[in-house]
Amino acid sequence: MLEEVERWLSRRSWSVADRPLERILAAKRATTVSVVLPALNEEATVGDIVGVIRRELMSEAVPLVDELVVLDSGSTDRTAEVAAAAGARVVARDDVLPRIPAVPGKGEVLWRSLMVTSGDVVCFVDADLRDFSADFVTGIVGPLLTDPDVHLVKAMYDRPLGDSPGQGGRVTELMARPVLNLHWPQLAGFVQPLGGEYAARRSLLERLPFPVGYGVELGLLVDALHTVGLDGLAQVDVGVRKHRHQDGHALGRMAATIYRTAQLRLSRGHLVRPWLTQFERGEEGFEPRTYAVDTEERPPMAEVAEYARRRVA
Repeated sequence: MLEEVERWLSRRSWSVADRPLERILAAKRATTVSVVLPALNEEATVGDIVGVIRRELMSEAVPLVDELVVLDSGSTDRTAEVAAAAGARVVARDDVLPRIPAVPGKGEVLWRSLMVTSGDVVCFVDADLRDFSADFVTGIVGPLLTDPDVHLVKAMYDRPLGDSPGQGGRVTELMARPVLNLHWPQLAGFVQPLGGEYAARRSLLERLPFPVGYGVELGLLVDALHTVGLDGLAQVDVGVRKHRHQDGHALGRMAATIYRTAQLRLSRGHLVRPWLTQFERGEEGFEPRTYAVDTEERPPMAEVAEYARRRVA
């Protein structure tokens, strides 16, 4: 298995510099590209990200991105207003597929985004990034436009935490990487398996179930492996990713969700509904806080009637 991973790394792991923008544009031809920013209370950063994409990738000189959508997940700040002013099309989560009541979660928003975008390639970018570079888009879209055998591309990067350059991926290192190495060792070569920046062919995404919450990245990666095989997956080094970090309790809930998402894929139909209890100090000592980590999933979009009708139309 180690040899297989090393072989994959040599064939499917690149730097953003390996595909100059001119080569990517020449390969694009009639392929359309949609960029989706899932957003919840990101007024401080979403406008800058939209602005960079509009200026550098949606101009007459560089027509790489055809569609830029911010899918707002019920923000209570000015996220929608800031994103629209910067030039994005803003869509409210609850306005998409109203027949199916929305639930909270990042994966829910990504799943619904397939209904309101039309690109042959769909590129997801988190809306909390600081010092955003267009390399995040060109890096992960490039292989899909230049190599027909590639179906999903993850970004890889350094994730600074304070003064430590590579310590930002705590849930990745403490939960996701051990789980993947133990149960899906073919995926051991992914540097950032939980990273929110990745692109895929619509023809793949519409065939995959979407965990509604934080487990969506692991779920899509594992299911893509079983759908298109390891050589259909790739990763590209785009530099450094700066974003806000969560506290320890939030990370614990994320880790539990990652484990639950893996558990669903390992043993469907033989599961216990899990709960996670954490502790916070209160007036009378440590007080328990219990959270459900059951991971609901949305079906492949290709099975949704409204999506099928739209494709026919």
